[in-house]
Amino acid sequence: MLDQKTFDFIKDLAQNNNREWFAANKHRYEEAKAVLFPFIATLIKELATIDPEFSGATEPKKALLRIYRDIRFSPNKDPYKKHYGIAFDIKGYNETTQSYYLHIEPGNCFFGAGFWQPEPHILKMVREEIDYNGAEFLEIINHPDFKAMFRLSEEGKLKKAPKGYEPSHPQIEWLKLKSFAAMCPIADSEFLKPAIVDKLITAFATIQPFMLFLRKATAS
Repeated sequence: MLDQKTFDFIKDLAQNNNREWFAANKHRYEEAKAVLFPFIATLIKELATIDPEFSGATEPKKALLRIYRDIRFSPNKDPYKKHYGIAFDIKGYNETTQSYYLHIEPGNCFFGAGFWQPEPHILKMVREEIDYNGAEFLEIINHPDFKAMFRLSEEGKLKKAPKGYEPSHPQIEWLKLKSFAAMCPIADSEFLKPAIVDKLITAFATIQPFMLFLRKATAS
């Protein structure tokens, strides 16, 4: 589990997002990472037992994303992110590979899995798989265990049917999606309890049919 200091640092950083404050408080960031790394290591070990395509040899320091923002082409010039991002990538990661992602941000923590705003040709392959195997897709996302933990992101969802599909298509609402990412919200307080590991292990296992569907859709 994490501790309150981990959240306190990121909360204070969001209110003091400048290089001077970060330099003066970098020891707090290093302390937060010292707590995050063993937590990540535990999750990597557990995920490797659930998904055979995941490498249990991934180093925690590589899974924890940089806190520094790329501001070169962004109107937002805040130099730091206001969250911790943890990416659990599949072996041989490339654009056709789904990801597991853990987002730790005060008031907005979640676990996600799948494709977030993939390239058009990836989106096309997933839509085709839903078109061909709609019953299988619906069985996965309507399973009680899936519905109890996850929801599919509708950010950027099309208002009209995508090219090549009729508005009357039985899965049209799913075909309109621009991301095929399943999201599981998590309360901040859950990260402060040992049970958070069990919750995430359950989430890893529950999302497997969805990930396998996407993997089949994008297999070359």
